[in-house]
Parts: sequence; structure tokens; C-alpha cells
Amino acid sequence: MGEHDAVSQYFKDATTRVTLWNPATRVAQMFFRMTEALEPYAERPCGVVDLGYDEYDVDPEVFAAFVDTLAGRYLASNHPILKSMIAGYLPAAVVMVERSGRTLKSMIAAIERSHEAISLHDDAFDPAGDTVELRRSAEAAARAMPT
Repeated sequence: MGEHDAVSQYFKDATTRVTLWNPATRVAQMFFRMTEALEPYAERPCGVVDLGYDEYDVDPEVFAAFVDTLAGRYLASNHPILKSMIAGYLPAAVVMVERSGRTLKSMIAAIERSHEAISLHDDAFDPAGDTVELRRSAEAAARAMPT
């Protein structure tokens, strides 16, 4: 089967081989490409490798650190556009981290305002509210993420 013939793809924990998510092929490809695109912003490796045969290996420690960095920057930002771009990615990523048995420190730690990518017009800094919303979004995503 070619890459566009497969019905679904697997994101598996590279250490346990447990399936973290089994999305439709196009959804998997988009999630992987978004993950790669966010690496420079996170300034750290993502820990996800495309094995090329309808499967992705996820290094759970590296991926959790990557997602924790993104979540921390999302929660610390006051820039509404930056936040909206990251918010589309984070719920599924949070679910995968949690399914690997890891937690995100940024979801429970006190968050200080970031001094990067500052919005001078609309102030969207609301770490407590954003944490609640991210948790809600991740719970909704989990119900739509087969394993």
C-alpha cells in the first residue's frame, strides 16, 4: 500500500510499543507535519519519527518535553494570534503525552508572562483560564482519538 492508500496510521510509544493514537492517514500526516513545523519554535527536538510504513515512533520523554515547552509558551503568551495557532495543535499532543504516562509541568506550575512575541493591542495573558480551556480541549480530543 502506498502512503495515500492506508486507512490509518499509528503513533506508538517507542519504548513500550503501546499505541498512543491511531488516526486517519491524512490526520496523522498533518499532525506529524505540524509537529515538525513547531520544532524551531520549541527550540528542542519533538521525539516523533516517521517510520515510513504507516507508523510513527514517539519517544515519550522527548515528546513530553517538547509538548511541555509548547504548552508553557502558550500559557505564558499574551499574543492572541500566536496562542490560536498553538491551540490547534496542543490538545491532541497533550492526550498523547498523557497516554504515554507522562505529565506536563506547565499545566500545573505557576506561569509568568512571556516577554517574547508580545501583543501591544490585545492582551490575551490568562494562564489560569487557558489551562482550564486546554484541559477541556484535551478531554474532548481524547474522545475523538482512537488507539
